[in-house]
Formats: sequence, structure tokens, C-alpha cells
Amino acid sequence: MGIRSFFAPVDRTPEETRVSILPAQVKKLADLGAEVVIERGLGARLGVPDQAYVDAGATLVSEWDEGLNQADGILALNPPDRDSLLKMDQTKILISYLHPFQHPDVVDSLCQAKAKALCMELIPRTTLAQKMDALSSQASLAGYAAVILAAEKLDRVFPMMMTPAGTLSPARVLIIGAGVAGLQAIATAKRLGARVEAYDTRPQVATEITSLGAKFIDLGVSGEQTDQGYAKALTDDQIAAQRAALAKHCAQADIIITTAAVFGRKAPVIITEEMVDGMSPGSIIIDGAAETGGNVACSSPGEEVERNGVRVIALKNLAGRVPVNASDMYSSNLCHLITHFWNKETKEMRLDESDEIMAGCLAVKDGRITSDRLKHLLGKA
Repeated sequence: MGIRSFFAPVDRTPEETRVSILPAQVKKLADLGAEVVIERGLGARLGVPDQAYVDAGATLVSEWDEGLNQADGILALNPPDRDSLLKMDQTKILISYLHPFQHPDVVDSLCQAKAKALCMELIPRTTLAQKMDALSSQASLAGYAAVILAAEKLDRVFPMMMTPAGTLSPARVLIIGAGVAGLQAIATAKRLGARVEAYDTRPQVATEITSLGAKFIDLGVSGEQTDQGYAKALTDDQIAAQRAALAKHCAQADIIITTAAVFGRKAPVIITEEMVDGMSPGSIIIDGAAETGGNVACSSPGEEVERNGVRVIALKNLAGRVPVNASDMYSSNLCHLITHFWNKETKEMRLDESDEIMAGCLAVKDGRITSDRLKHLLGKA
């Protein structure tokens, strides 16, 4: 049985600023022949009125139960609460982030309800799936937002300035991790005129770093990457060598932005308290891995702390600091995913498990975890 109708509920995560779908993508789905149901107030946090969704072809409902009864699929950013998930059944499918490692109860609830789920974090990082890759689209915005946040907090300007009173030297920015977020952070810091250095355990990203105008730091510590492009975890000996070599670069930096994450595991601690103590008062550290534990030993996820005059900022949901663009990109990711599996003749979305994208992101079905990758990472293989 195919999926012909979709319901987008209001996201009730307290700190969330984004929405799962915007009117432009509702219209695209409606033009395909899909029915789209929107909970009243979905776009309120972005100033998007309900009428804009109606004009795009959506139907409005007032609560979760009503929307669930009218739709086959749920389009969400963060997964609904446990009680809402348990109201689903085998005829329903959730398409959203599942946060399976931070919140394994979400997967358990979906299995208990015997509902299906497509996990947006498990979209394969392939050329064909680029338009659906929500992790990459949000990470890019997070990298941008991290630099802008650092610029707001720093007590000096970014670019070199020549003035009658003298020349102001450019701010020195150190980016740790050159994935999607790190590369965008490099590009943004360079546009603002900073002197930028970057480090990654994967030597193969050196060309990308230098192409953006930054200096690649070779610490003599190299790691491998997964087939999905993520950095693999270093050994204890490699971590010790990395920290010792990185300390002098941290001491010279006005701003450090960390973006290093290992998928399915706690973020590695790269910046120790001793390294923070070696920095000049007034320096800024943006810990971009706060949602998975953080890359900085003294950071507190969701908060800003100060240590010997150095401000360590570990805000969650950095992409949510530019919610209009973040919502637009996530909404487009969902729309491209649905369109890829849409049958124009029968006007329905088919779960073609022979397709590598579907095989990669189909996480739960018939009361069990279907993703081998998810089973392995959750220790249920």
C-alpha cells in the first residue's frame, strides 16, 4: 500500500525554531497529487500564516489525532512524543529525524506501535541522495551560524583594517573538523576577512581546506573516514598526540570552532581544559558538537561558560539560528525524498526497498529495526 497523504504537526520541542515544511513545498507535493494536512500554527514561529498553507493546497486540522487519522505519513523535524508515537500503527509512516542515539526510546516506541519510519539521519551520502541529505543541509547552516555567533561575541573585528591610527591585524580563526559544517565555517570566516587555519584527521580534505583560502594544519596524526564520509574515531595514542600538537595552534587563536563528530557515538573531546587555559582572555570557542556531548572538555551543552576569561559557547541547534533558511532546506529535503519515490501514475509514494536510498533510511518496519546500520550502532545487531 502506497502513501498518498501527509500530515505535518507543530513541533513541540521547546528550543526548536525551525518548521518541517513550508508552503512552497506543500504546493509541490499537492501538484504531485498528494494530500497535505497541516496542524494549525505550524508556521507561526516563522511568521508564516495558516492561510499561506491553505493557499498552497493544504488542509488545516487542530490537533495530532485529527491529522493522524487523515494521513498515511507524518512529516516532522523532531519526532513527536512517546504518547503520540504510540497512537500510530502499521499503516502509518514517520519521516523525520529520529535522534536514535540520544533518544533510543523513539525507536522503541515506533517498534511497539508497529509503525514504519524513515530516518533522515540515515539518508546515504551519495550523489543521487544529495538533495535529500538533511544532515548536510543543516550542517552547512550550522557552520555559517557558528562563525556569525563568534563574530558577535568577539571583542575585536575580523578583517585587517588600515586606519590613520594604525593597522588592525585580522582575527585568527581555527576550525577543527572539515566536514560540511567545518568547510562552511572556513568559507564564512574567510569572507569576513579572518586569518583561518583548519585541522581534520582525514588528510584527503586538505585540498578542500586550502581551496577555500585556509591553511591546512598537519599535526602528523591521520585517521580514516567511513564510506559515508565521516571521520573514524582515533585511537587513544592518536588522541594524545593530536592534543599535544594542537595546543600551540589553540594558544594563537582568537576563535576556535569545533565541528568534529563521529556518527553514532559521543563526540570526541579534542580541546582539553589545559588547552583552553593556554588561550588569551577574550578568546571565543564555539563547540559545534554540543548535541552529541561536545568537543571541548569544559563546555556545557546548551550553555555558555567562561574559563579564565575564555568564553566557551556550546549552543545546540546552531542551524536553528537561521530558521527561515534551515526550514526551507529541510522542507526541500523532505520534498525531494518523497518525489524520488513518487509514482506519478498511481499518485502515491512507494517504499521501494530495492532502492539504495530507501534501504539506507528505512529504520523501522513491522515492529522491528530494519536498518543494519542502526542495529549495529544501537548494539542490537
